[in-house]
Amino acid sequence: MPSIFSRIVNGEIPCYKIAENERCFAFLDINPLVKGHTLVVPKREIDYIFDIDDDLLGELMVFSKQVARAIEKVIPCHRIGVSVVGLEVPHAHIHLIPLVTGINDMNFANPKLKLSKEEFEDIAARIREAYGKR
Repeated sequence: MPSIFSRIVNGEIPCYKIAENERCFAFLDINPLVKGHTLVVPKREIDYIFDIDDDLLGELMVFSKQVARAIEKVIPCHRIGVSVVGLEVPHAHIHLIPLVTGINDMNFANPKLKLSKEEFEDIAARIREAYGKR
């Protein structure tokens, strides 16, 4: 059975898409730690990030960097934190988390934000626009 992320990539489940290319896909986390918290996944479902072949892993990291630069233009923050945990969904993914107040913004034990559909749409649109201007 495809992972929830594969279903998002395939358009079976809606998301707040940020960017995509032939092999990578970025979308807002629907349970964000902070505004702008974004997930980046390879389109091909691979469970463990270190099972990704070197070419795709490199592309995934460069794509993540481009998305992070767009997030920085939209969300006032010190920098973008990067986390790869990979236990909650069996599809490798990178968390891009704006560090607004500091490193504690990346604490996954923190309560998740509850944003409205309009807030998600606004954040996604602004990051997409910034991504398009790179």
